[in-house]
Amino acid sequence: MNNSATGSLKQRAIFGIYWSSVQWVSQVIVNFISGIILARLLSPDDYGMLGMLAIFILLANTFIDGGFGFAIIQKKNPTEEDYSTVFYWNVGLAIVLYIILYVCAPLIAGFYRVSLLSEILRVSGITLIINALRVIHECILKKRLKFKKLAIASVSSSVLSLSIAIWMAYNGYGVWSLVIQNLLLSGLPTIVYWLTDKWLPKLVFSIKSFKELFSFGLYVLMNTFASTFVSNIQGLLIGRLYNPALMGYYSKAHSTENLASNTVSLIVRQVAFPVFAELQDKRDKLILSIRKLTTTMSFVCFPMLFLLILLAKPLFILLYSVKWIESVPYFQILCVAGLAICLQSINTRPLLAIGKSKIYFYWGLVKQVIGLALIVGGLMIGEIWGMLIGMVISAWLSYMVNAALVSKYIGYSMRTQAFDIFRVLSVAMLSYGVAYALGVILPFGMYVVAIIQLIVFVILYLVVSHRVNRTYMLNVWEFISPLLAKFKR
Repeated sequence: MNNSATGSLKQRAIFGIYWSSVQWVSQVIVNFISGIILARLLSPDDYGMLGMLAIFILLANTFIDGGFGFAIIQKKNPTEEDYSTVFYWNVGLAIVLYIILYVCAPLIAGFYRVSLLSEILRVSGITLIINALRVIHECILKKRLKFKKLAIASVSSSVLSLSIAIWMAYNGYGVWSLVIQNLLLSGLPTIVYWLTDKWLPKLVFSIKSFKELFSFGLYVLMNTFASTFVSNIQGLLIGRLYNPALMGYYSKAHSTENLASNTVSLIVRQVAFPVFAELQDKRDKLILSIRKLTTTMSFVCFPMLFLLILLAKPLFILLYSVKWIESVPYFQILCVAGLAICLQSINTRPLLAIGKSKIYFYWGLVKQVIGLALIVGGLMIGEIWGMLIGMVISAWLSYMVNAALVSKYIGYSMRTQAFDIFRVLSVAMLSYGVAYALGVILPFGMYVVAIIQLIVFVILYLVVSHRVNRTYMLNVWEFISPLLAKFKR
């Protein structure tokens, strides 16, 4: 790859991050408004019922993509036969899976002992077919780093779906407000892609293309399925063993933490994989890209998550009202796991980029088995608190396995990774410790103390980072400066 090609890739990646950032910031604003309004209009039981069913919808969705999305992006020159074959497979499978969910809905409702869940699942399951109709459009846009259209479709859909959900919640529709919101979040972007994108499926289904893509995608599918199951087994266990209200408190804590750790990393993750795929034959450049993204991600995410742990109580009361106060300790523990989760978004993609899907699957299976044992074992020993601690241990073990694989197959050594991350982690922990101590000794009200802690944390983190992590700050600026220039234009 010559210098001009590399420069072009870097520029496209940066602008991809720009539009992903636009999408993320918009979603944060929408979720912020959603948190303030919907959480006040709806009850923990409403959120709890939707949380109980999340595992079934999410697992079905992993089959629809089937790893073909990664296979399409990883393949250097996919053909129209490839696209059309995957499209017809996805739609056909989505219909079959929806029928299965429809038939099993009463049994699932009986398992939870909440009869309304049967109707909710049958309506929510329609998202499977909707998502199948847009998978290929999204893959094509991501492979070409065309994140502007993805951002516009996502933002407009989020705003419209939230508006309708607020109206429904205000008029007493309860949990159905959330169900319809999710349907619109899936349906509206699908409509936009079909109306504005030039791609249409050809009347062809190639067995050759299917086998070639499936040989790579199968391992991604199995790993994603196992990961999704372990990541959402908590909802199944809490929903069965406890009441919908407690499930609602956990769901609110999890969704708020997820907004920080997963959504921020999504910006980099969805751009990183196609970039890594283009650099798969340039190992030195690939290592440099991984290291820059790792340090940039940790430099941004670590202080943000420590701040959320520090300010969790006033944040939840401000956003969601005092009725959600029981979510706070769950949220703080989940943020500790989030520190590892945000890093996993970087060091899982390189293996797929160089075609190591079998290795990705085998070690992914090991991680998920251990994670499941930690979560279930923790629940049996310490109830919900033990389960949460098991999730934290699982997240960090998973990250360490990923780091070891990147070290072995890519060349970004574990020692260097640990050094890069510890330099950021130590500064974030120092800033947290000082700010926390201030919260203990200051004799002011909760919100005044929170504002002082926020200011002290940010100033201390930036000052110390400028002293010991100046290179990382420059890496962040390298990403931000073109985005700001584009924003000004």
